[in-house]
Amino acid sequence: MVLSEPYWDHHIPLPKLGPLHSRLVTAFVALICFINSYNGDFVFDDSEAIINNKDLNPDTPLSNIWKNDFWGSNLSSNSSHKSYRPLTVLTFRINYLLAGGLHPIGFHMLNVALHCVISVLMIDVFAILIGGLVHDGRGVKLNLSPKASFLAALFFAAHPVHTESVAGIVGRADLLCALFFQLSFLVYCKAFQGGDKKFSVLWIFSSILLCAVAMLCKEQGITVLIGGLVSSGLLMRLVLLFLGGSFLLYARWRIMGTGPPSFTEVDNPASFAENVILRIVNYNYYYSLNAWLLLCPWWLCFDWSMGCVPLIKSATDWRIVWPLLLWCCLMGLVYQALCSQDSNKRSLLINTLNALSKTLNISSLTFSFLAQVHYNVGKNLADRGNQSAAVKYYREAVRLHPKYVHAMNNLGNILKERNELEEAEELLSSAVHIQPDFAAAWMNLGIVQNSLKKFDKAEQSYWNAIKFRKKYPDCYYNLGRLYADLNRSIDALNAWRNATMLKPDHSLAWNNMVILLDNTGNLAQAELIGKEALKILPKDHTIMFSLANVLGKQEKYKESEGFFLNALKINPNVASCHGNLAVLYHRWGKLDLAKRHYELSLRLDPNAPGTKENYNMLKRKLEQRQRTVG
Repeated sequence: MVLSEPYWDHHIPLPKLGPLHSRLVTAFVALICFINSYNGDFVFDDSEAIINNKDLNPDTPLSNIWKNDFWGSNLSSNSSHKSYRPLTVLTFRINYLLAGGLHPIGFHMLNVALHCVISVLMIDVFAILIGGLVHDGRGVKLNLSPKASFLAALFFAAHPVHTESVAGIVGRADLLCALFFQLSFLVYCKAFQGGDKKFSVLWIFSSILLCAVAMLCKEQGITVLIGGLVSSGLLMRLVLLFLGGSFLLYARWRIMGTGPPSFTEVDNPASFAENVILRIVNYNYYYSLNAWLLLCPWWLCFDWSMGCVPLIKSATDWRIVWPLLLWCCLMGLVYQALCSQDSNKRSLLINTLNALSKTLNISSLTFSFLAQVHYNVGKNLADRGNQSAAVKYYREAVRLHPKYVHAMNNLGNILKERNELEEAEELLSSAVHIQPDFAAAWMNLGIVQNSLKKFDKAEQSYWNAIKFRKKYPDCYYNLGRLYADLNRSIDALNAWRNATMLKPDHSLAWNNMVILLDNTGNLAQAELIGKEALKILPKDHTIMFSLANVLGKQEKYKESEGFFLNALKINPNVASCHGNLAVLYHRWGKLDLAKRHYELSLRLDPNAPGTKENYNMLKRKLEQRQRTVG
């Protein structure tokens, strides 16, 4: 049989380049189109996924990336979005390690490089989708549509719809998923080198393994198996892919804690539409919108969430035309694919429909564009310390989207820090009314109510937060502070102990336990707690300081001195540490050392409480000693 190129390939006004040259040109186009993002900063979701994500820090155990979600939250937490992407986080960690910190240029350059590689691989993918999977007598795969696959890859490389994935660092998840998606697909196709009736089980297992890697980069990686199921004709292949996919889905379900993530109306408005028909209409509208963006990407967004696309709520909404038009076009393509007399055209249309259906199924389709813009700008400003400007953007986000609970929570936090407590309480109360299981908002409401001396309400708010997020160490810490304010010492100690059990490195909880036991005269227990804390946090100078005070009161001067000096070695500019060490030396009778540290304390803080009086007492004692000696 003589193999020939599809008839349309001859009509494409491009030179027929060799495999190497077509790949170099495609990579160059991808590079030129997106290289201008190399000097961008960390923006929007980067702050949570990268800047505030402790899993990137080399000091954090590497095993944590397998226990936490994409944002650094434990997968077992009720607040986790269950977005399990450990391999993506691992690449962020490698970027951090190679650059010696959070320097965005390395993160951006890797994203651009990944886009170039993906664009090059698209030549092989399009060659199969357009020209079919054909091998010569030696089992070498042939590209029967070299111009068409090259042109399609160029369009892919330059398409503006990739802007979010390439220019936004968190888009790394999409890039890595796409890369291993492609490799899984191409490896699956490699299984048929011996013809359609003979296939390699090893290559199919390799394809399933690459699918698993794609899933560990982003959840949608599992959808590559759909292409394999559709194209495979033999029962054995179906069984292998089905079993492999089922195992991956089961593993993913177990990792999520055998429960789905909990989304709210703010996260996914279409799923909360009044009835099933409206939900279906809106889902199909999202499909049509995404299909249109592939043809005319004039309206792009860095984050399609929070009501970015208003819901269709009635049959009179003119936008209902778009899903109808989409389905008419798809049905026309199906008719052509099934009924066309031209076998080449049928093959092309069937492959196009398969690719389109996958694209529509894996698109992230959600929802108040302006509200989300204002929220992200506000969050970015707040992270940089510009709270006044952040308040303005958060207020606008809430105005545009009155049920935007995350904006309410963040705005309430800033108002709390600015001591505008009444408005903060109102905002946080609204947030928990809209979303009753919003644990973070309940905790923040408790903090505000505590500041307003509404102790009973504050306690109830804290317990509501713990009810909705069982493992919530920060909430137990704040509950302990409330009990300490109410002189309920036992309850406070129990709450702080819970915080340290849930989060062993919770420095504030450990330190507060030591201070409370010290203040209530339980010095021996305070010593035990302090030493237990330092086994977990050996470089925590605040706990060293508190423990040194406890040991000093027990007249264990030498041991106390050691902890004071270690604390000052870590942080030498703490006036209170110098002052308390001076008091220790004063009691111990080492007056010259006491004088030195009193002076250091006063130099750092001339108004340090009690230090000046103690220093004057010491000077009088030294003068008296000098007179006696004289």
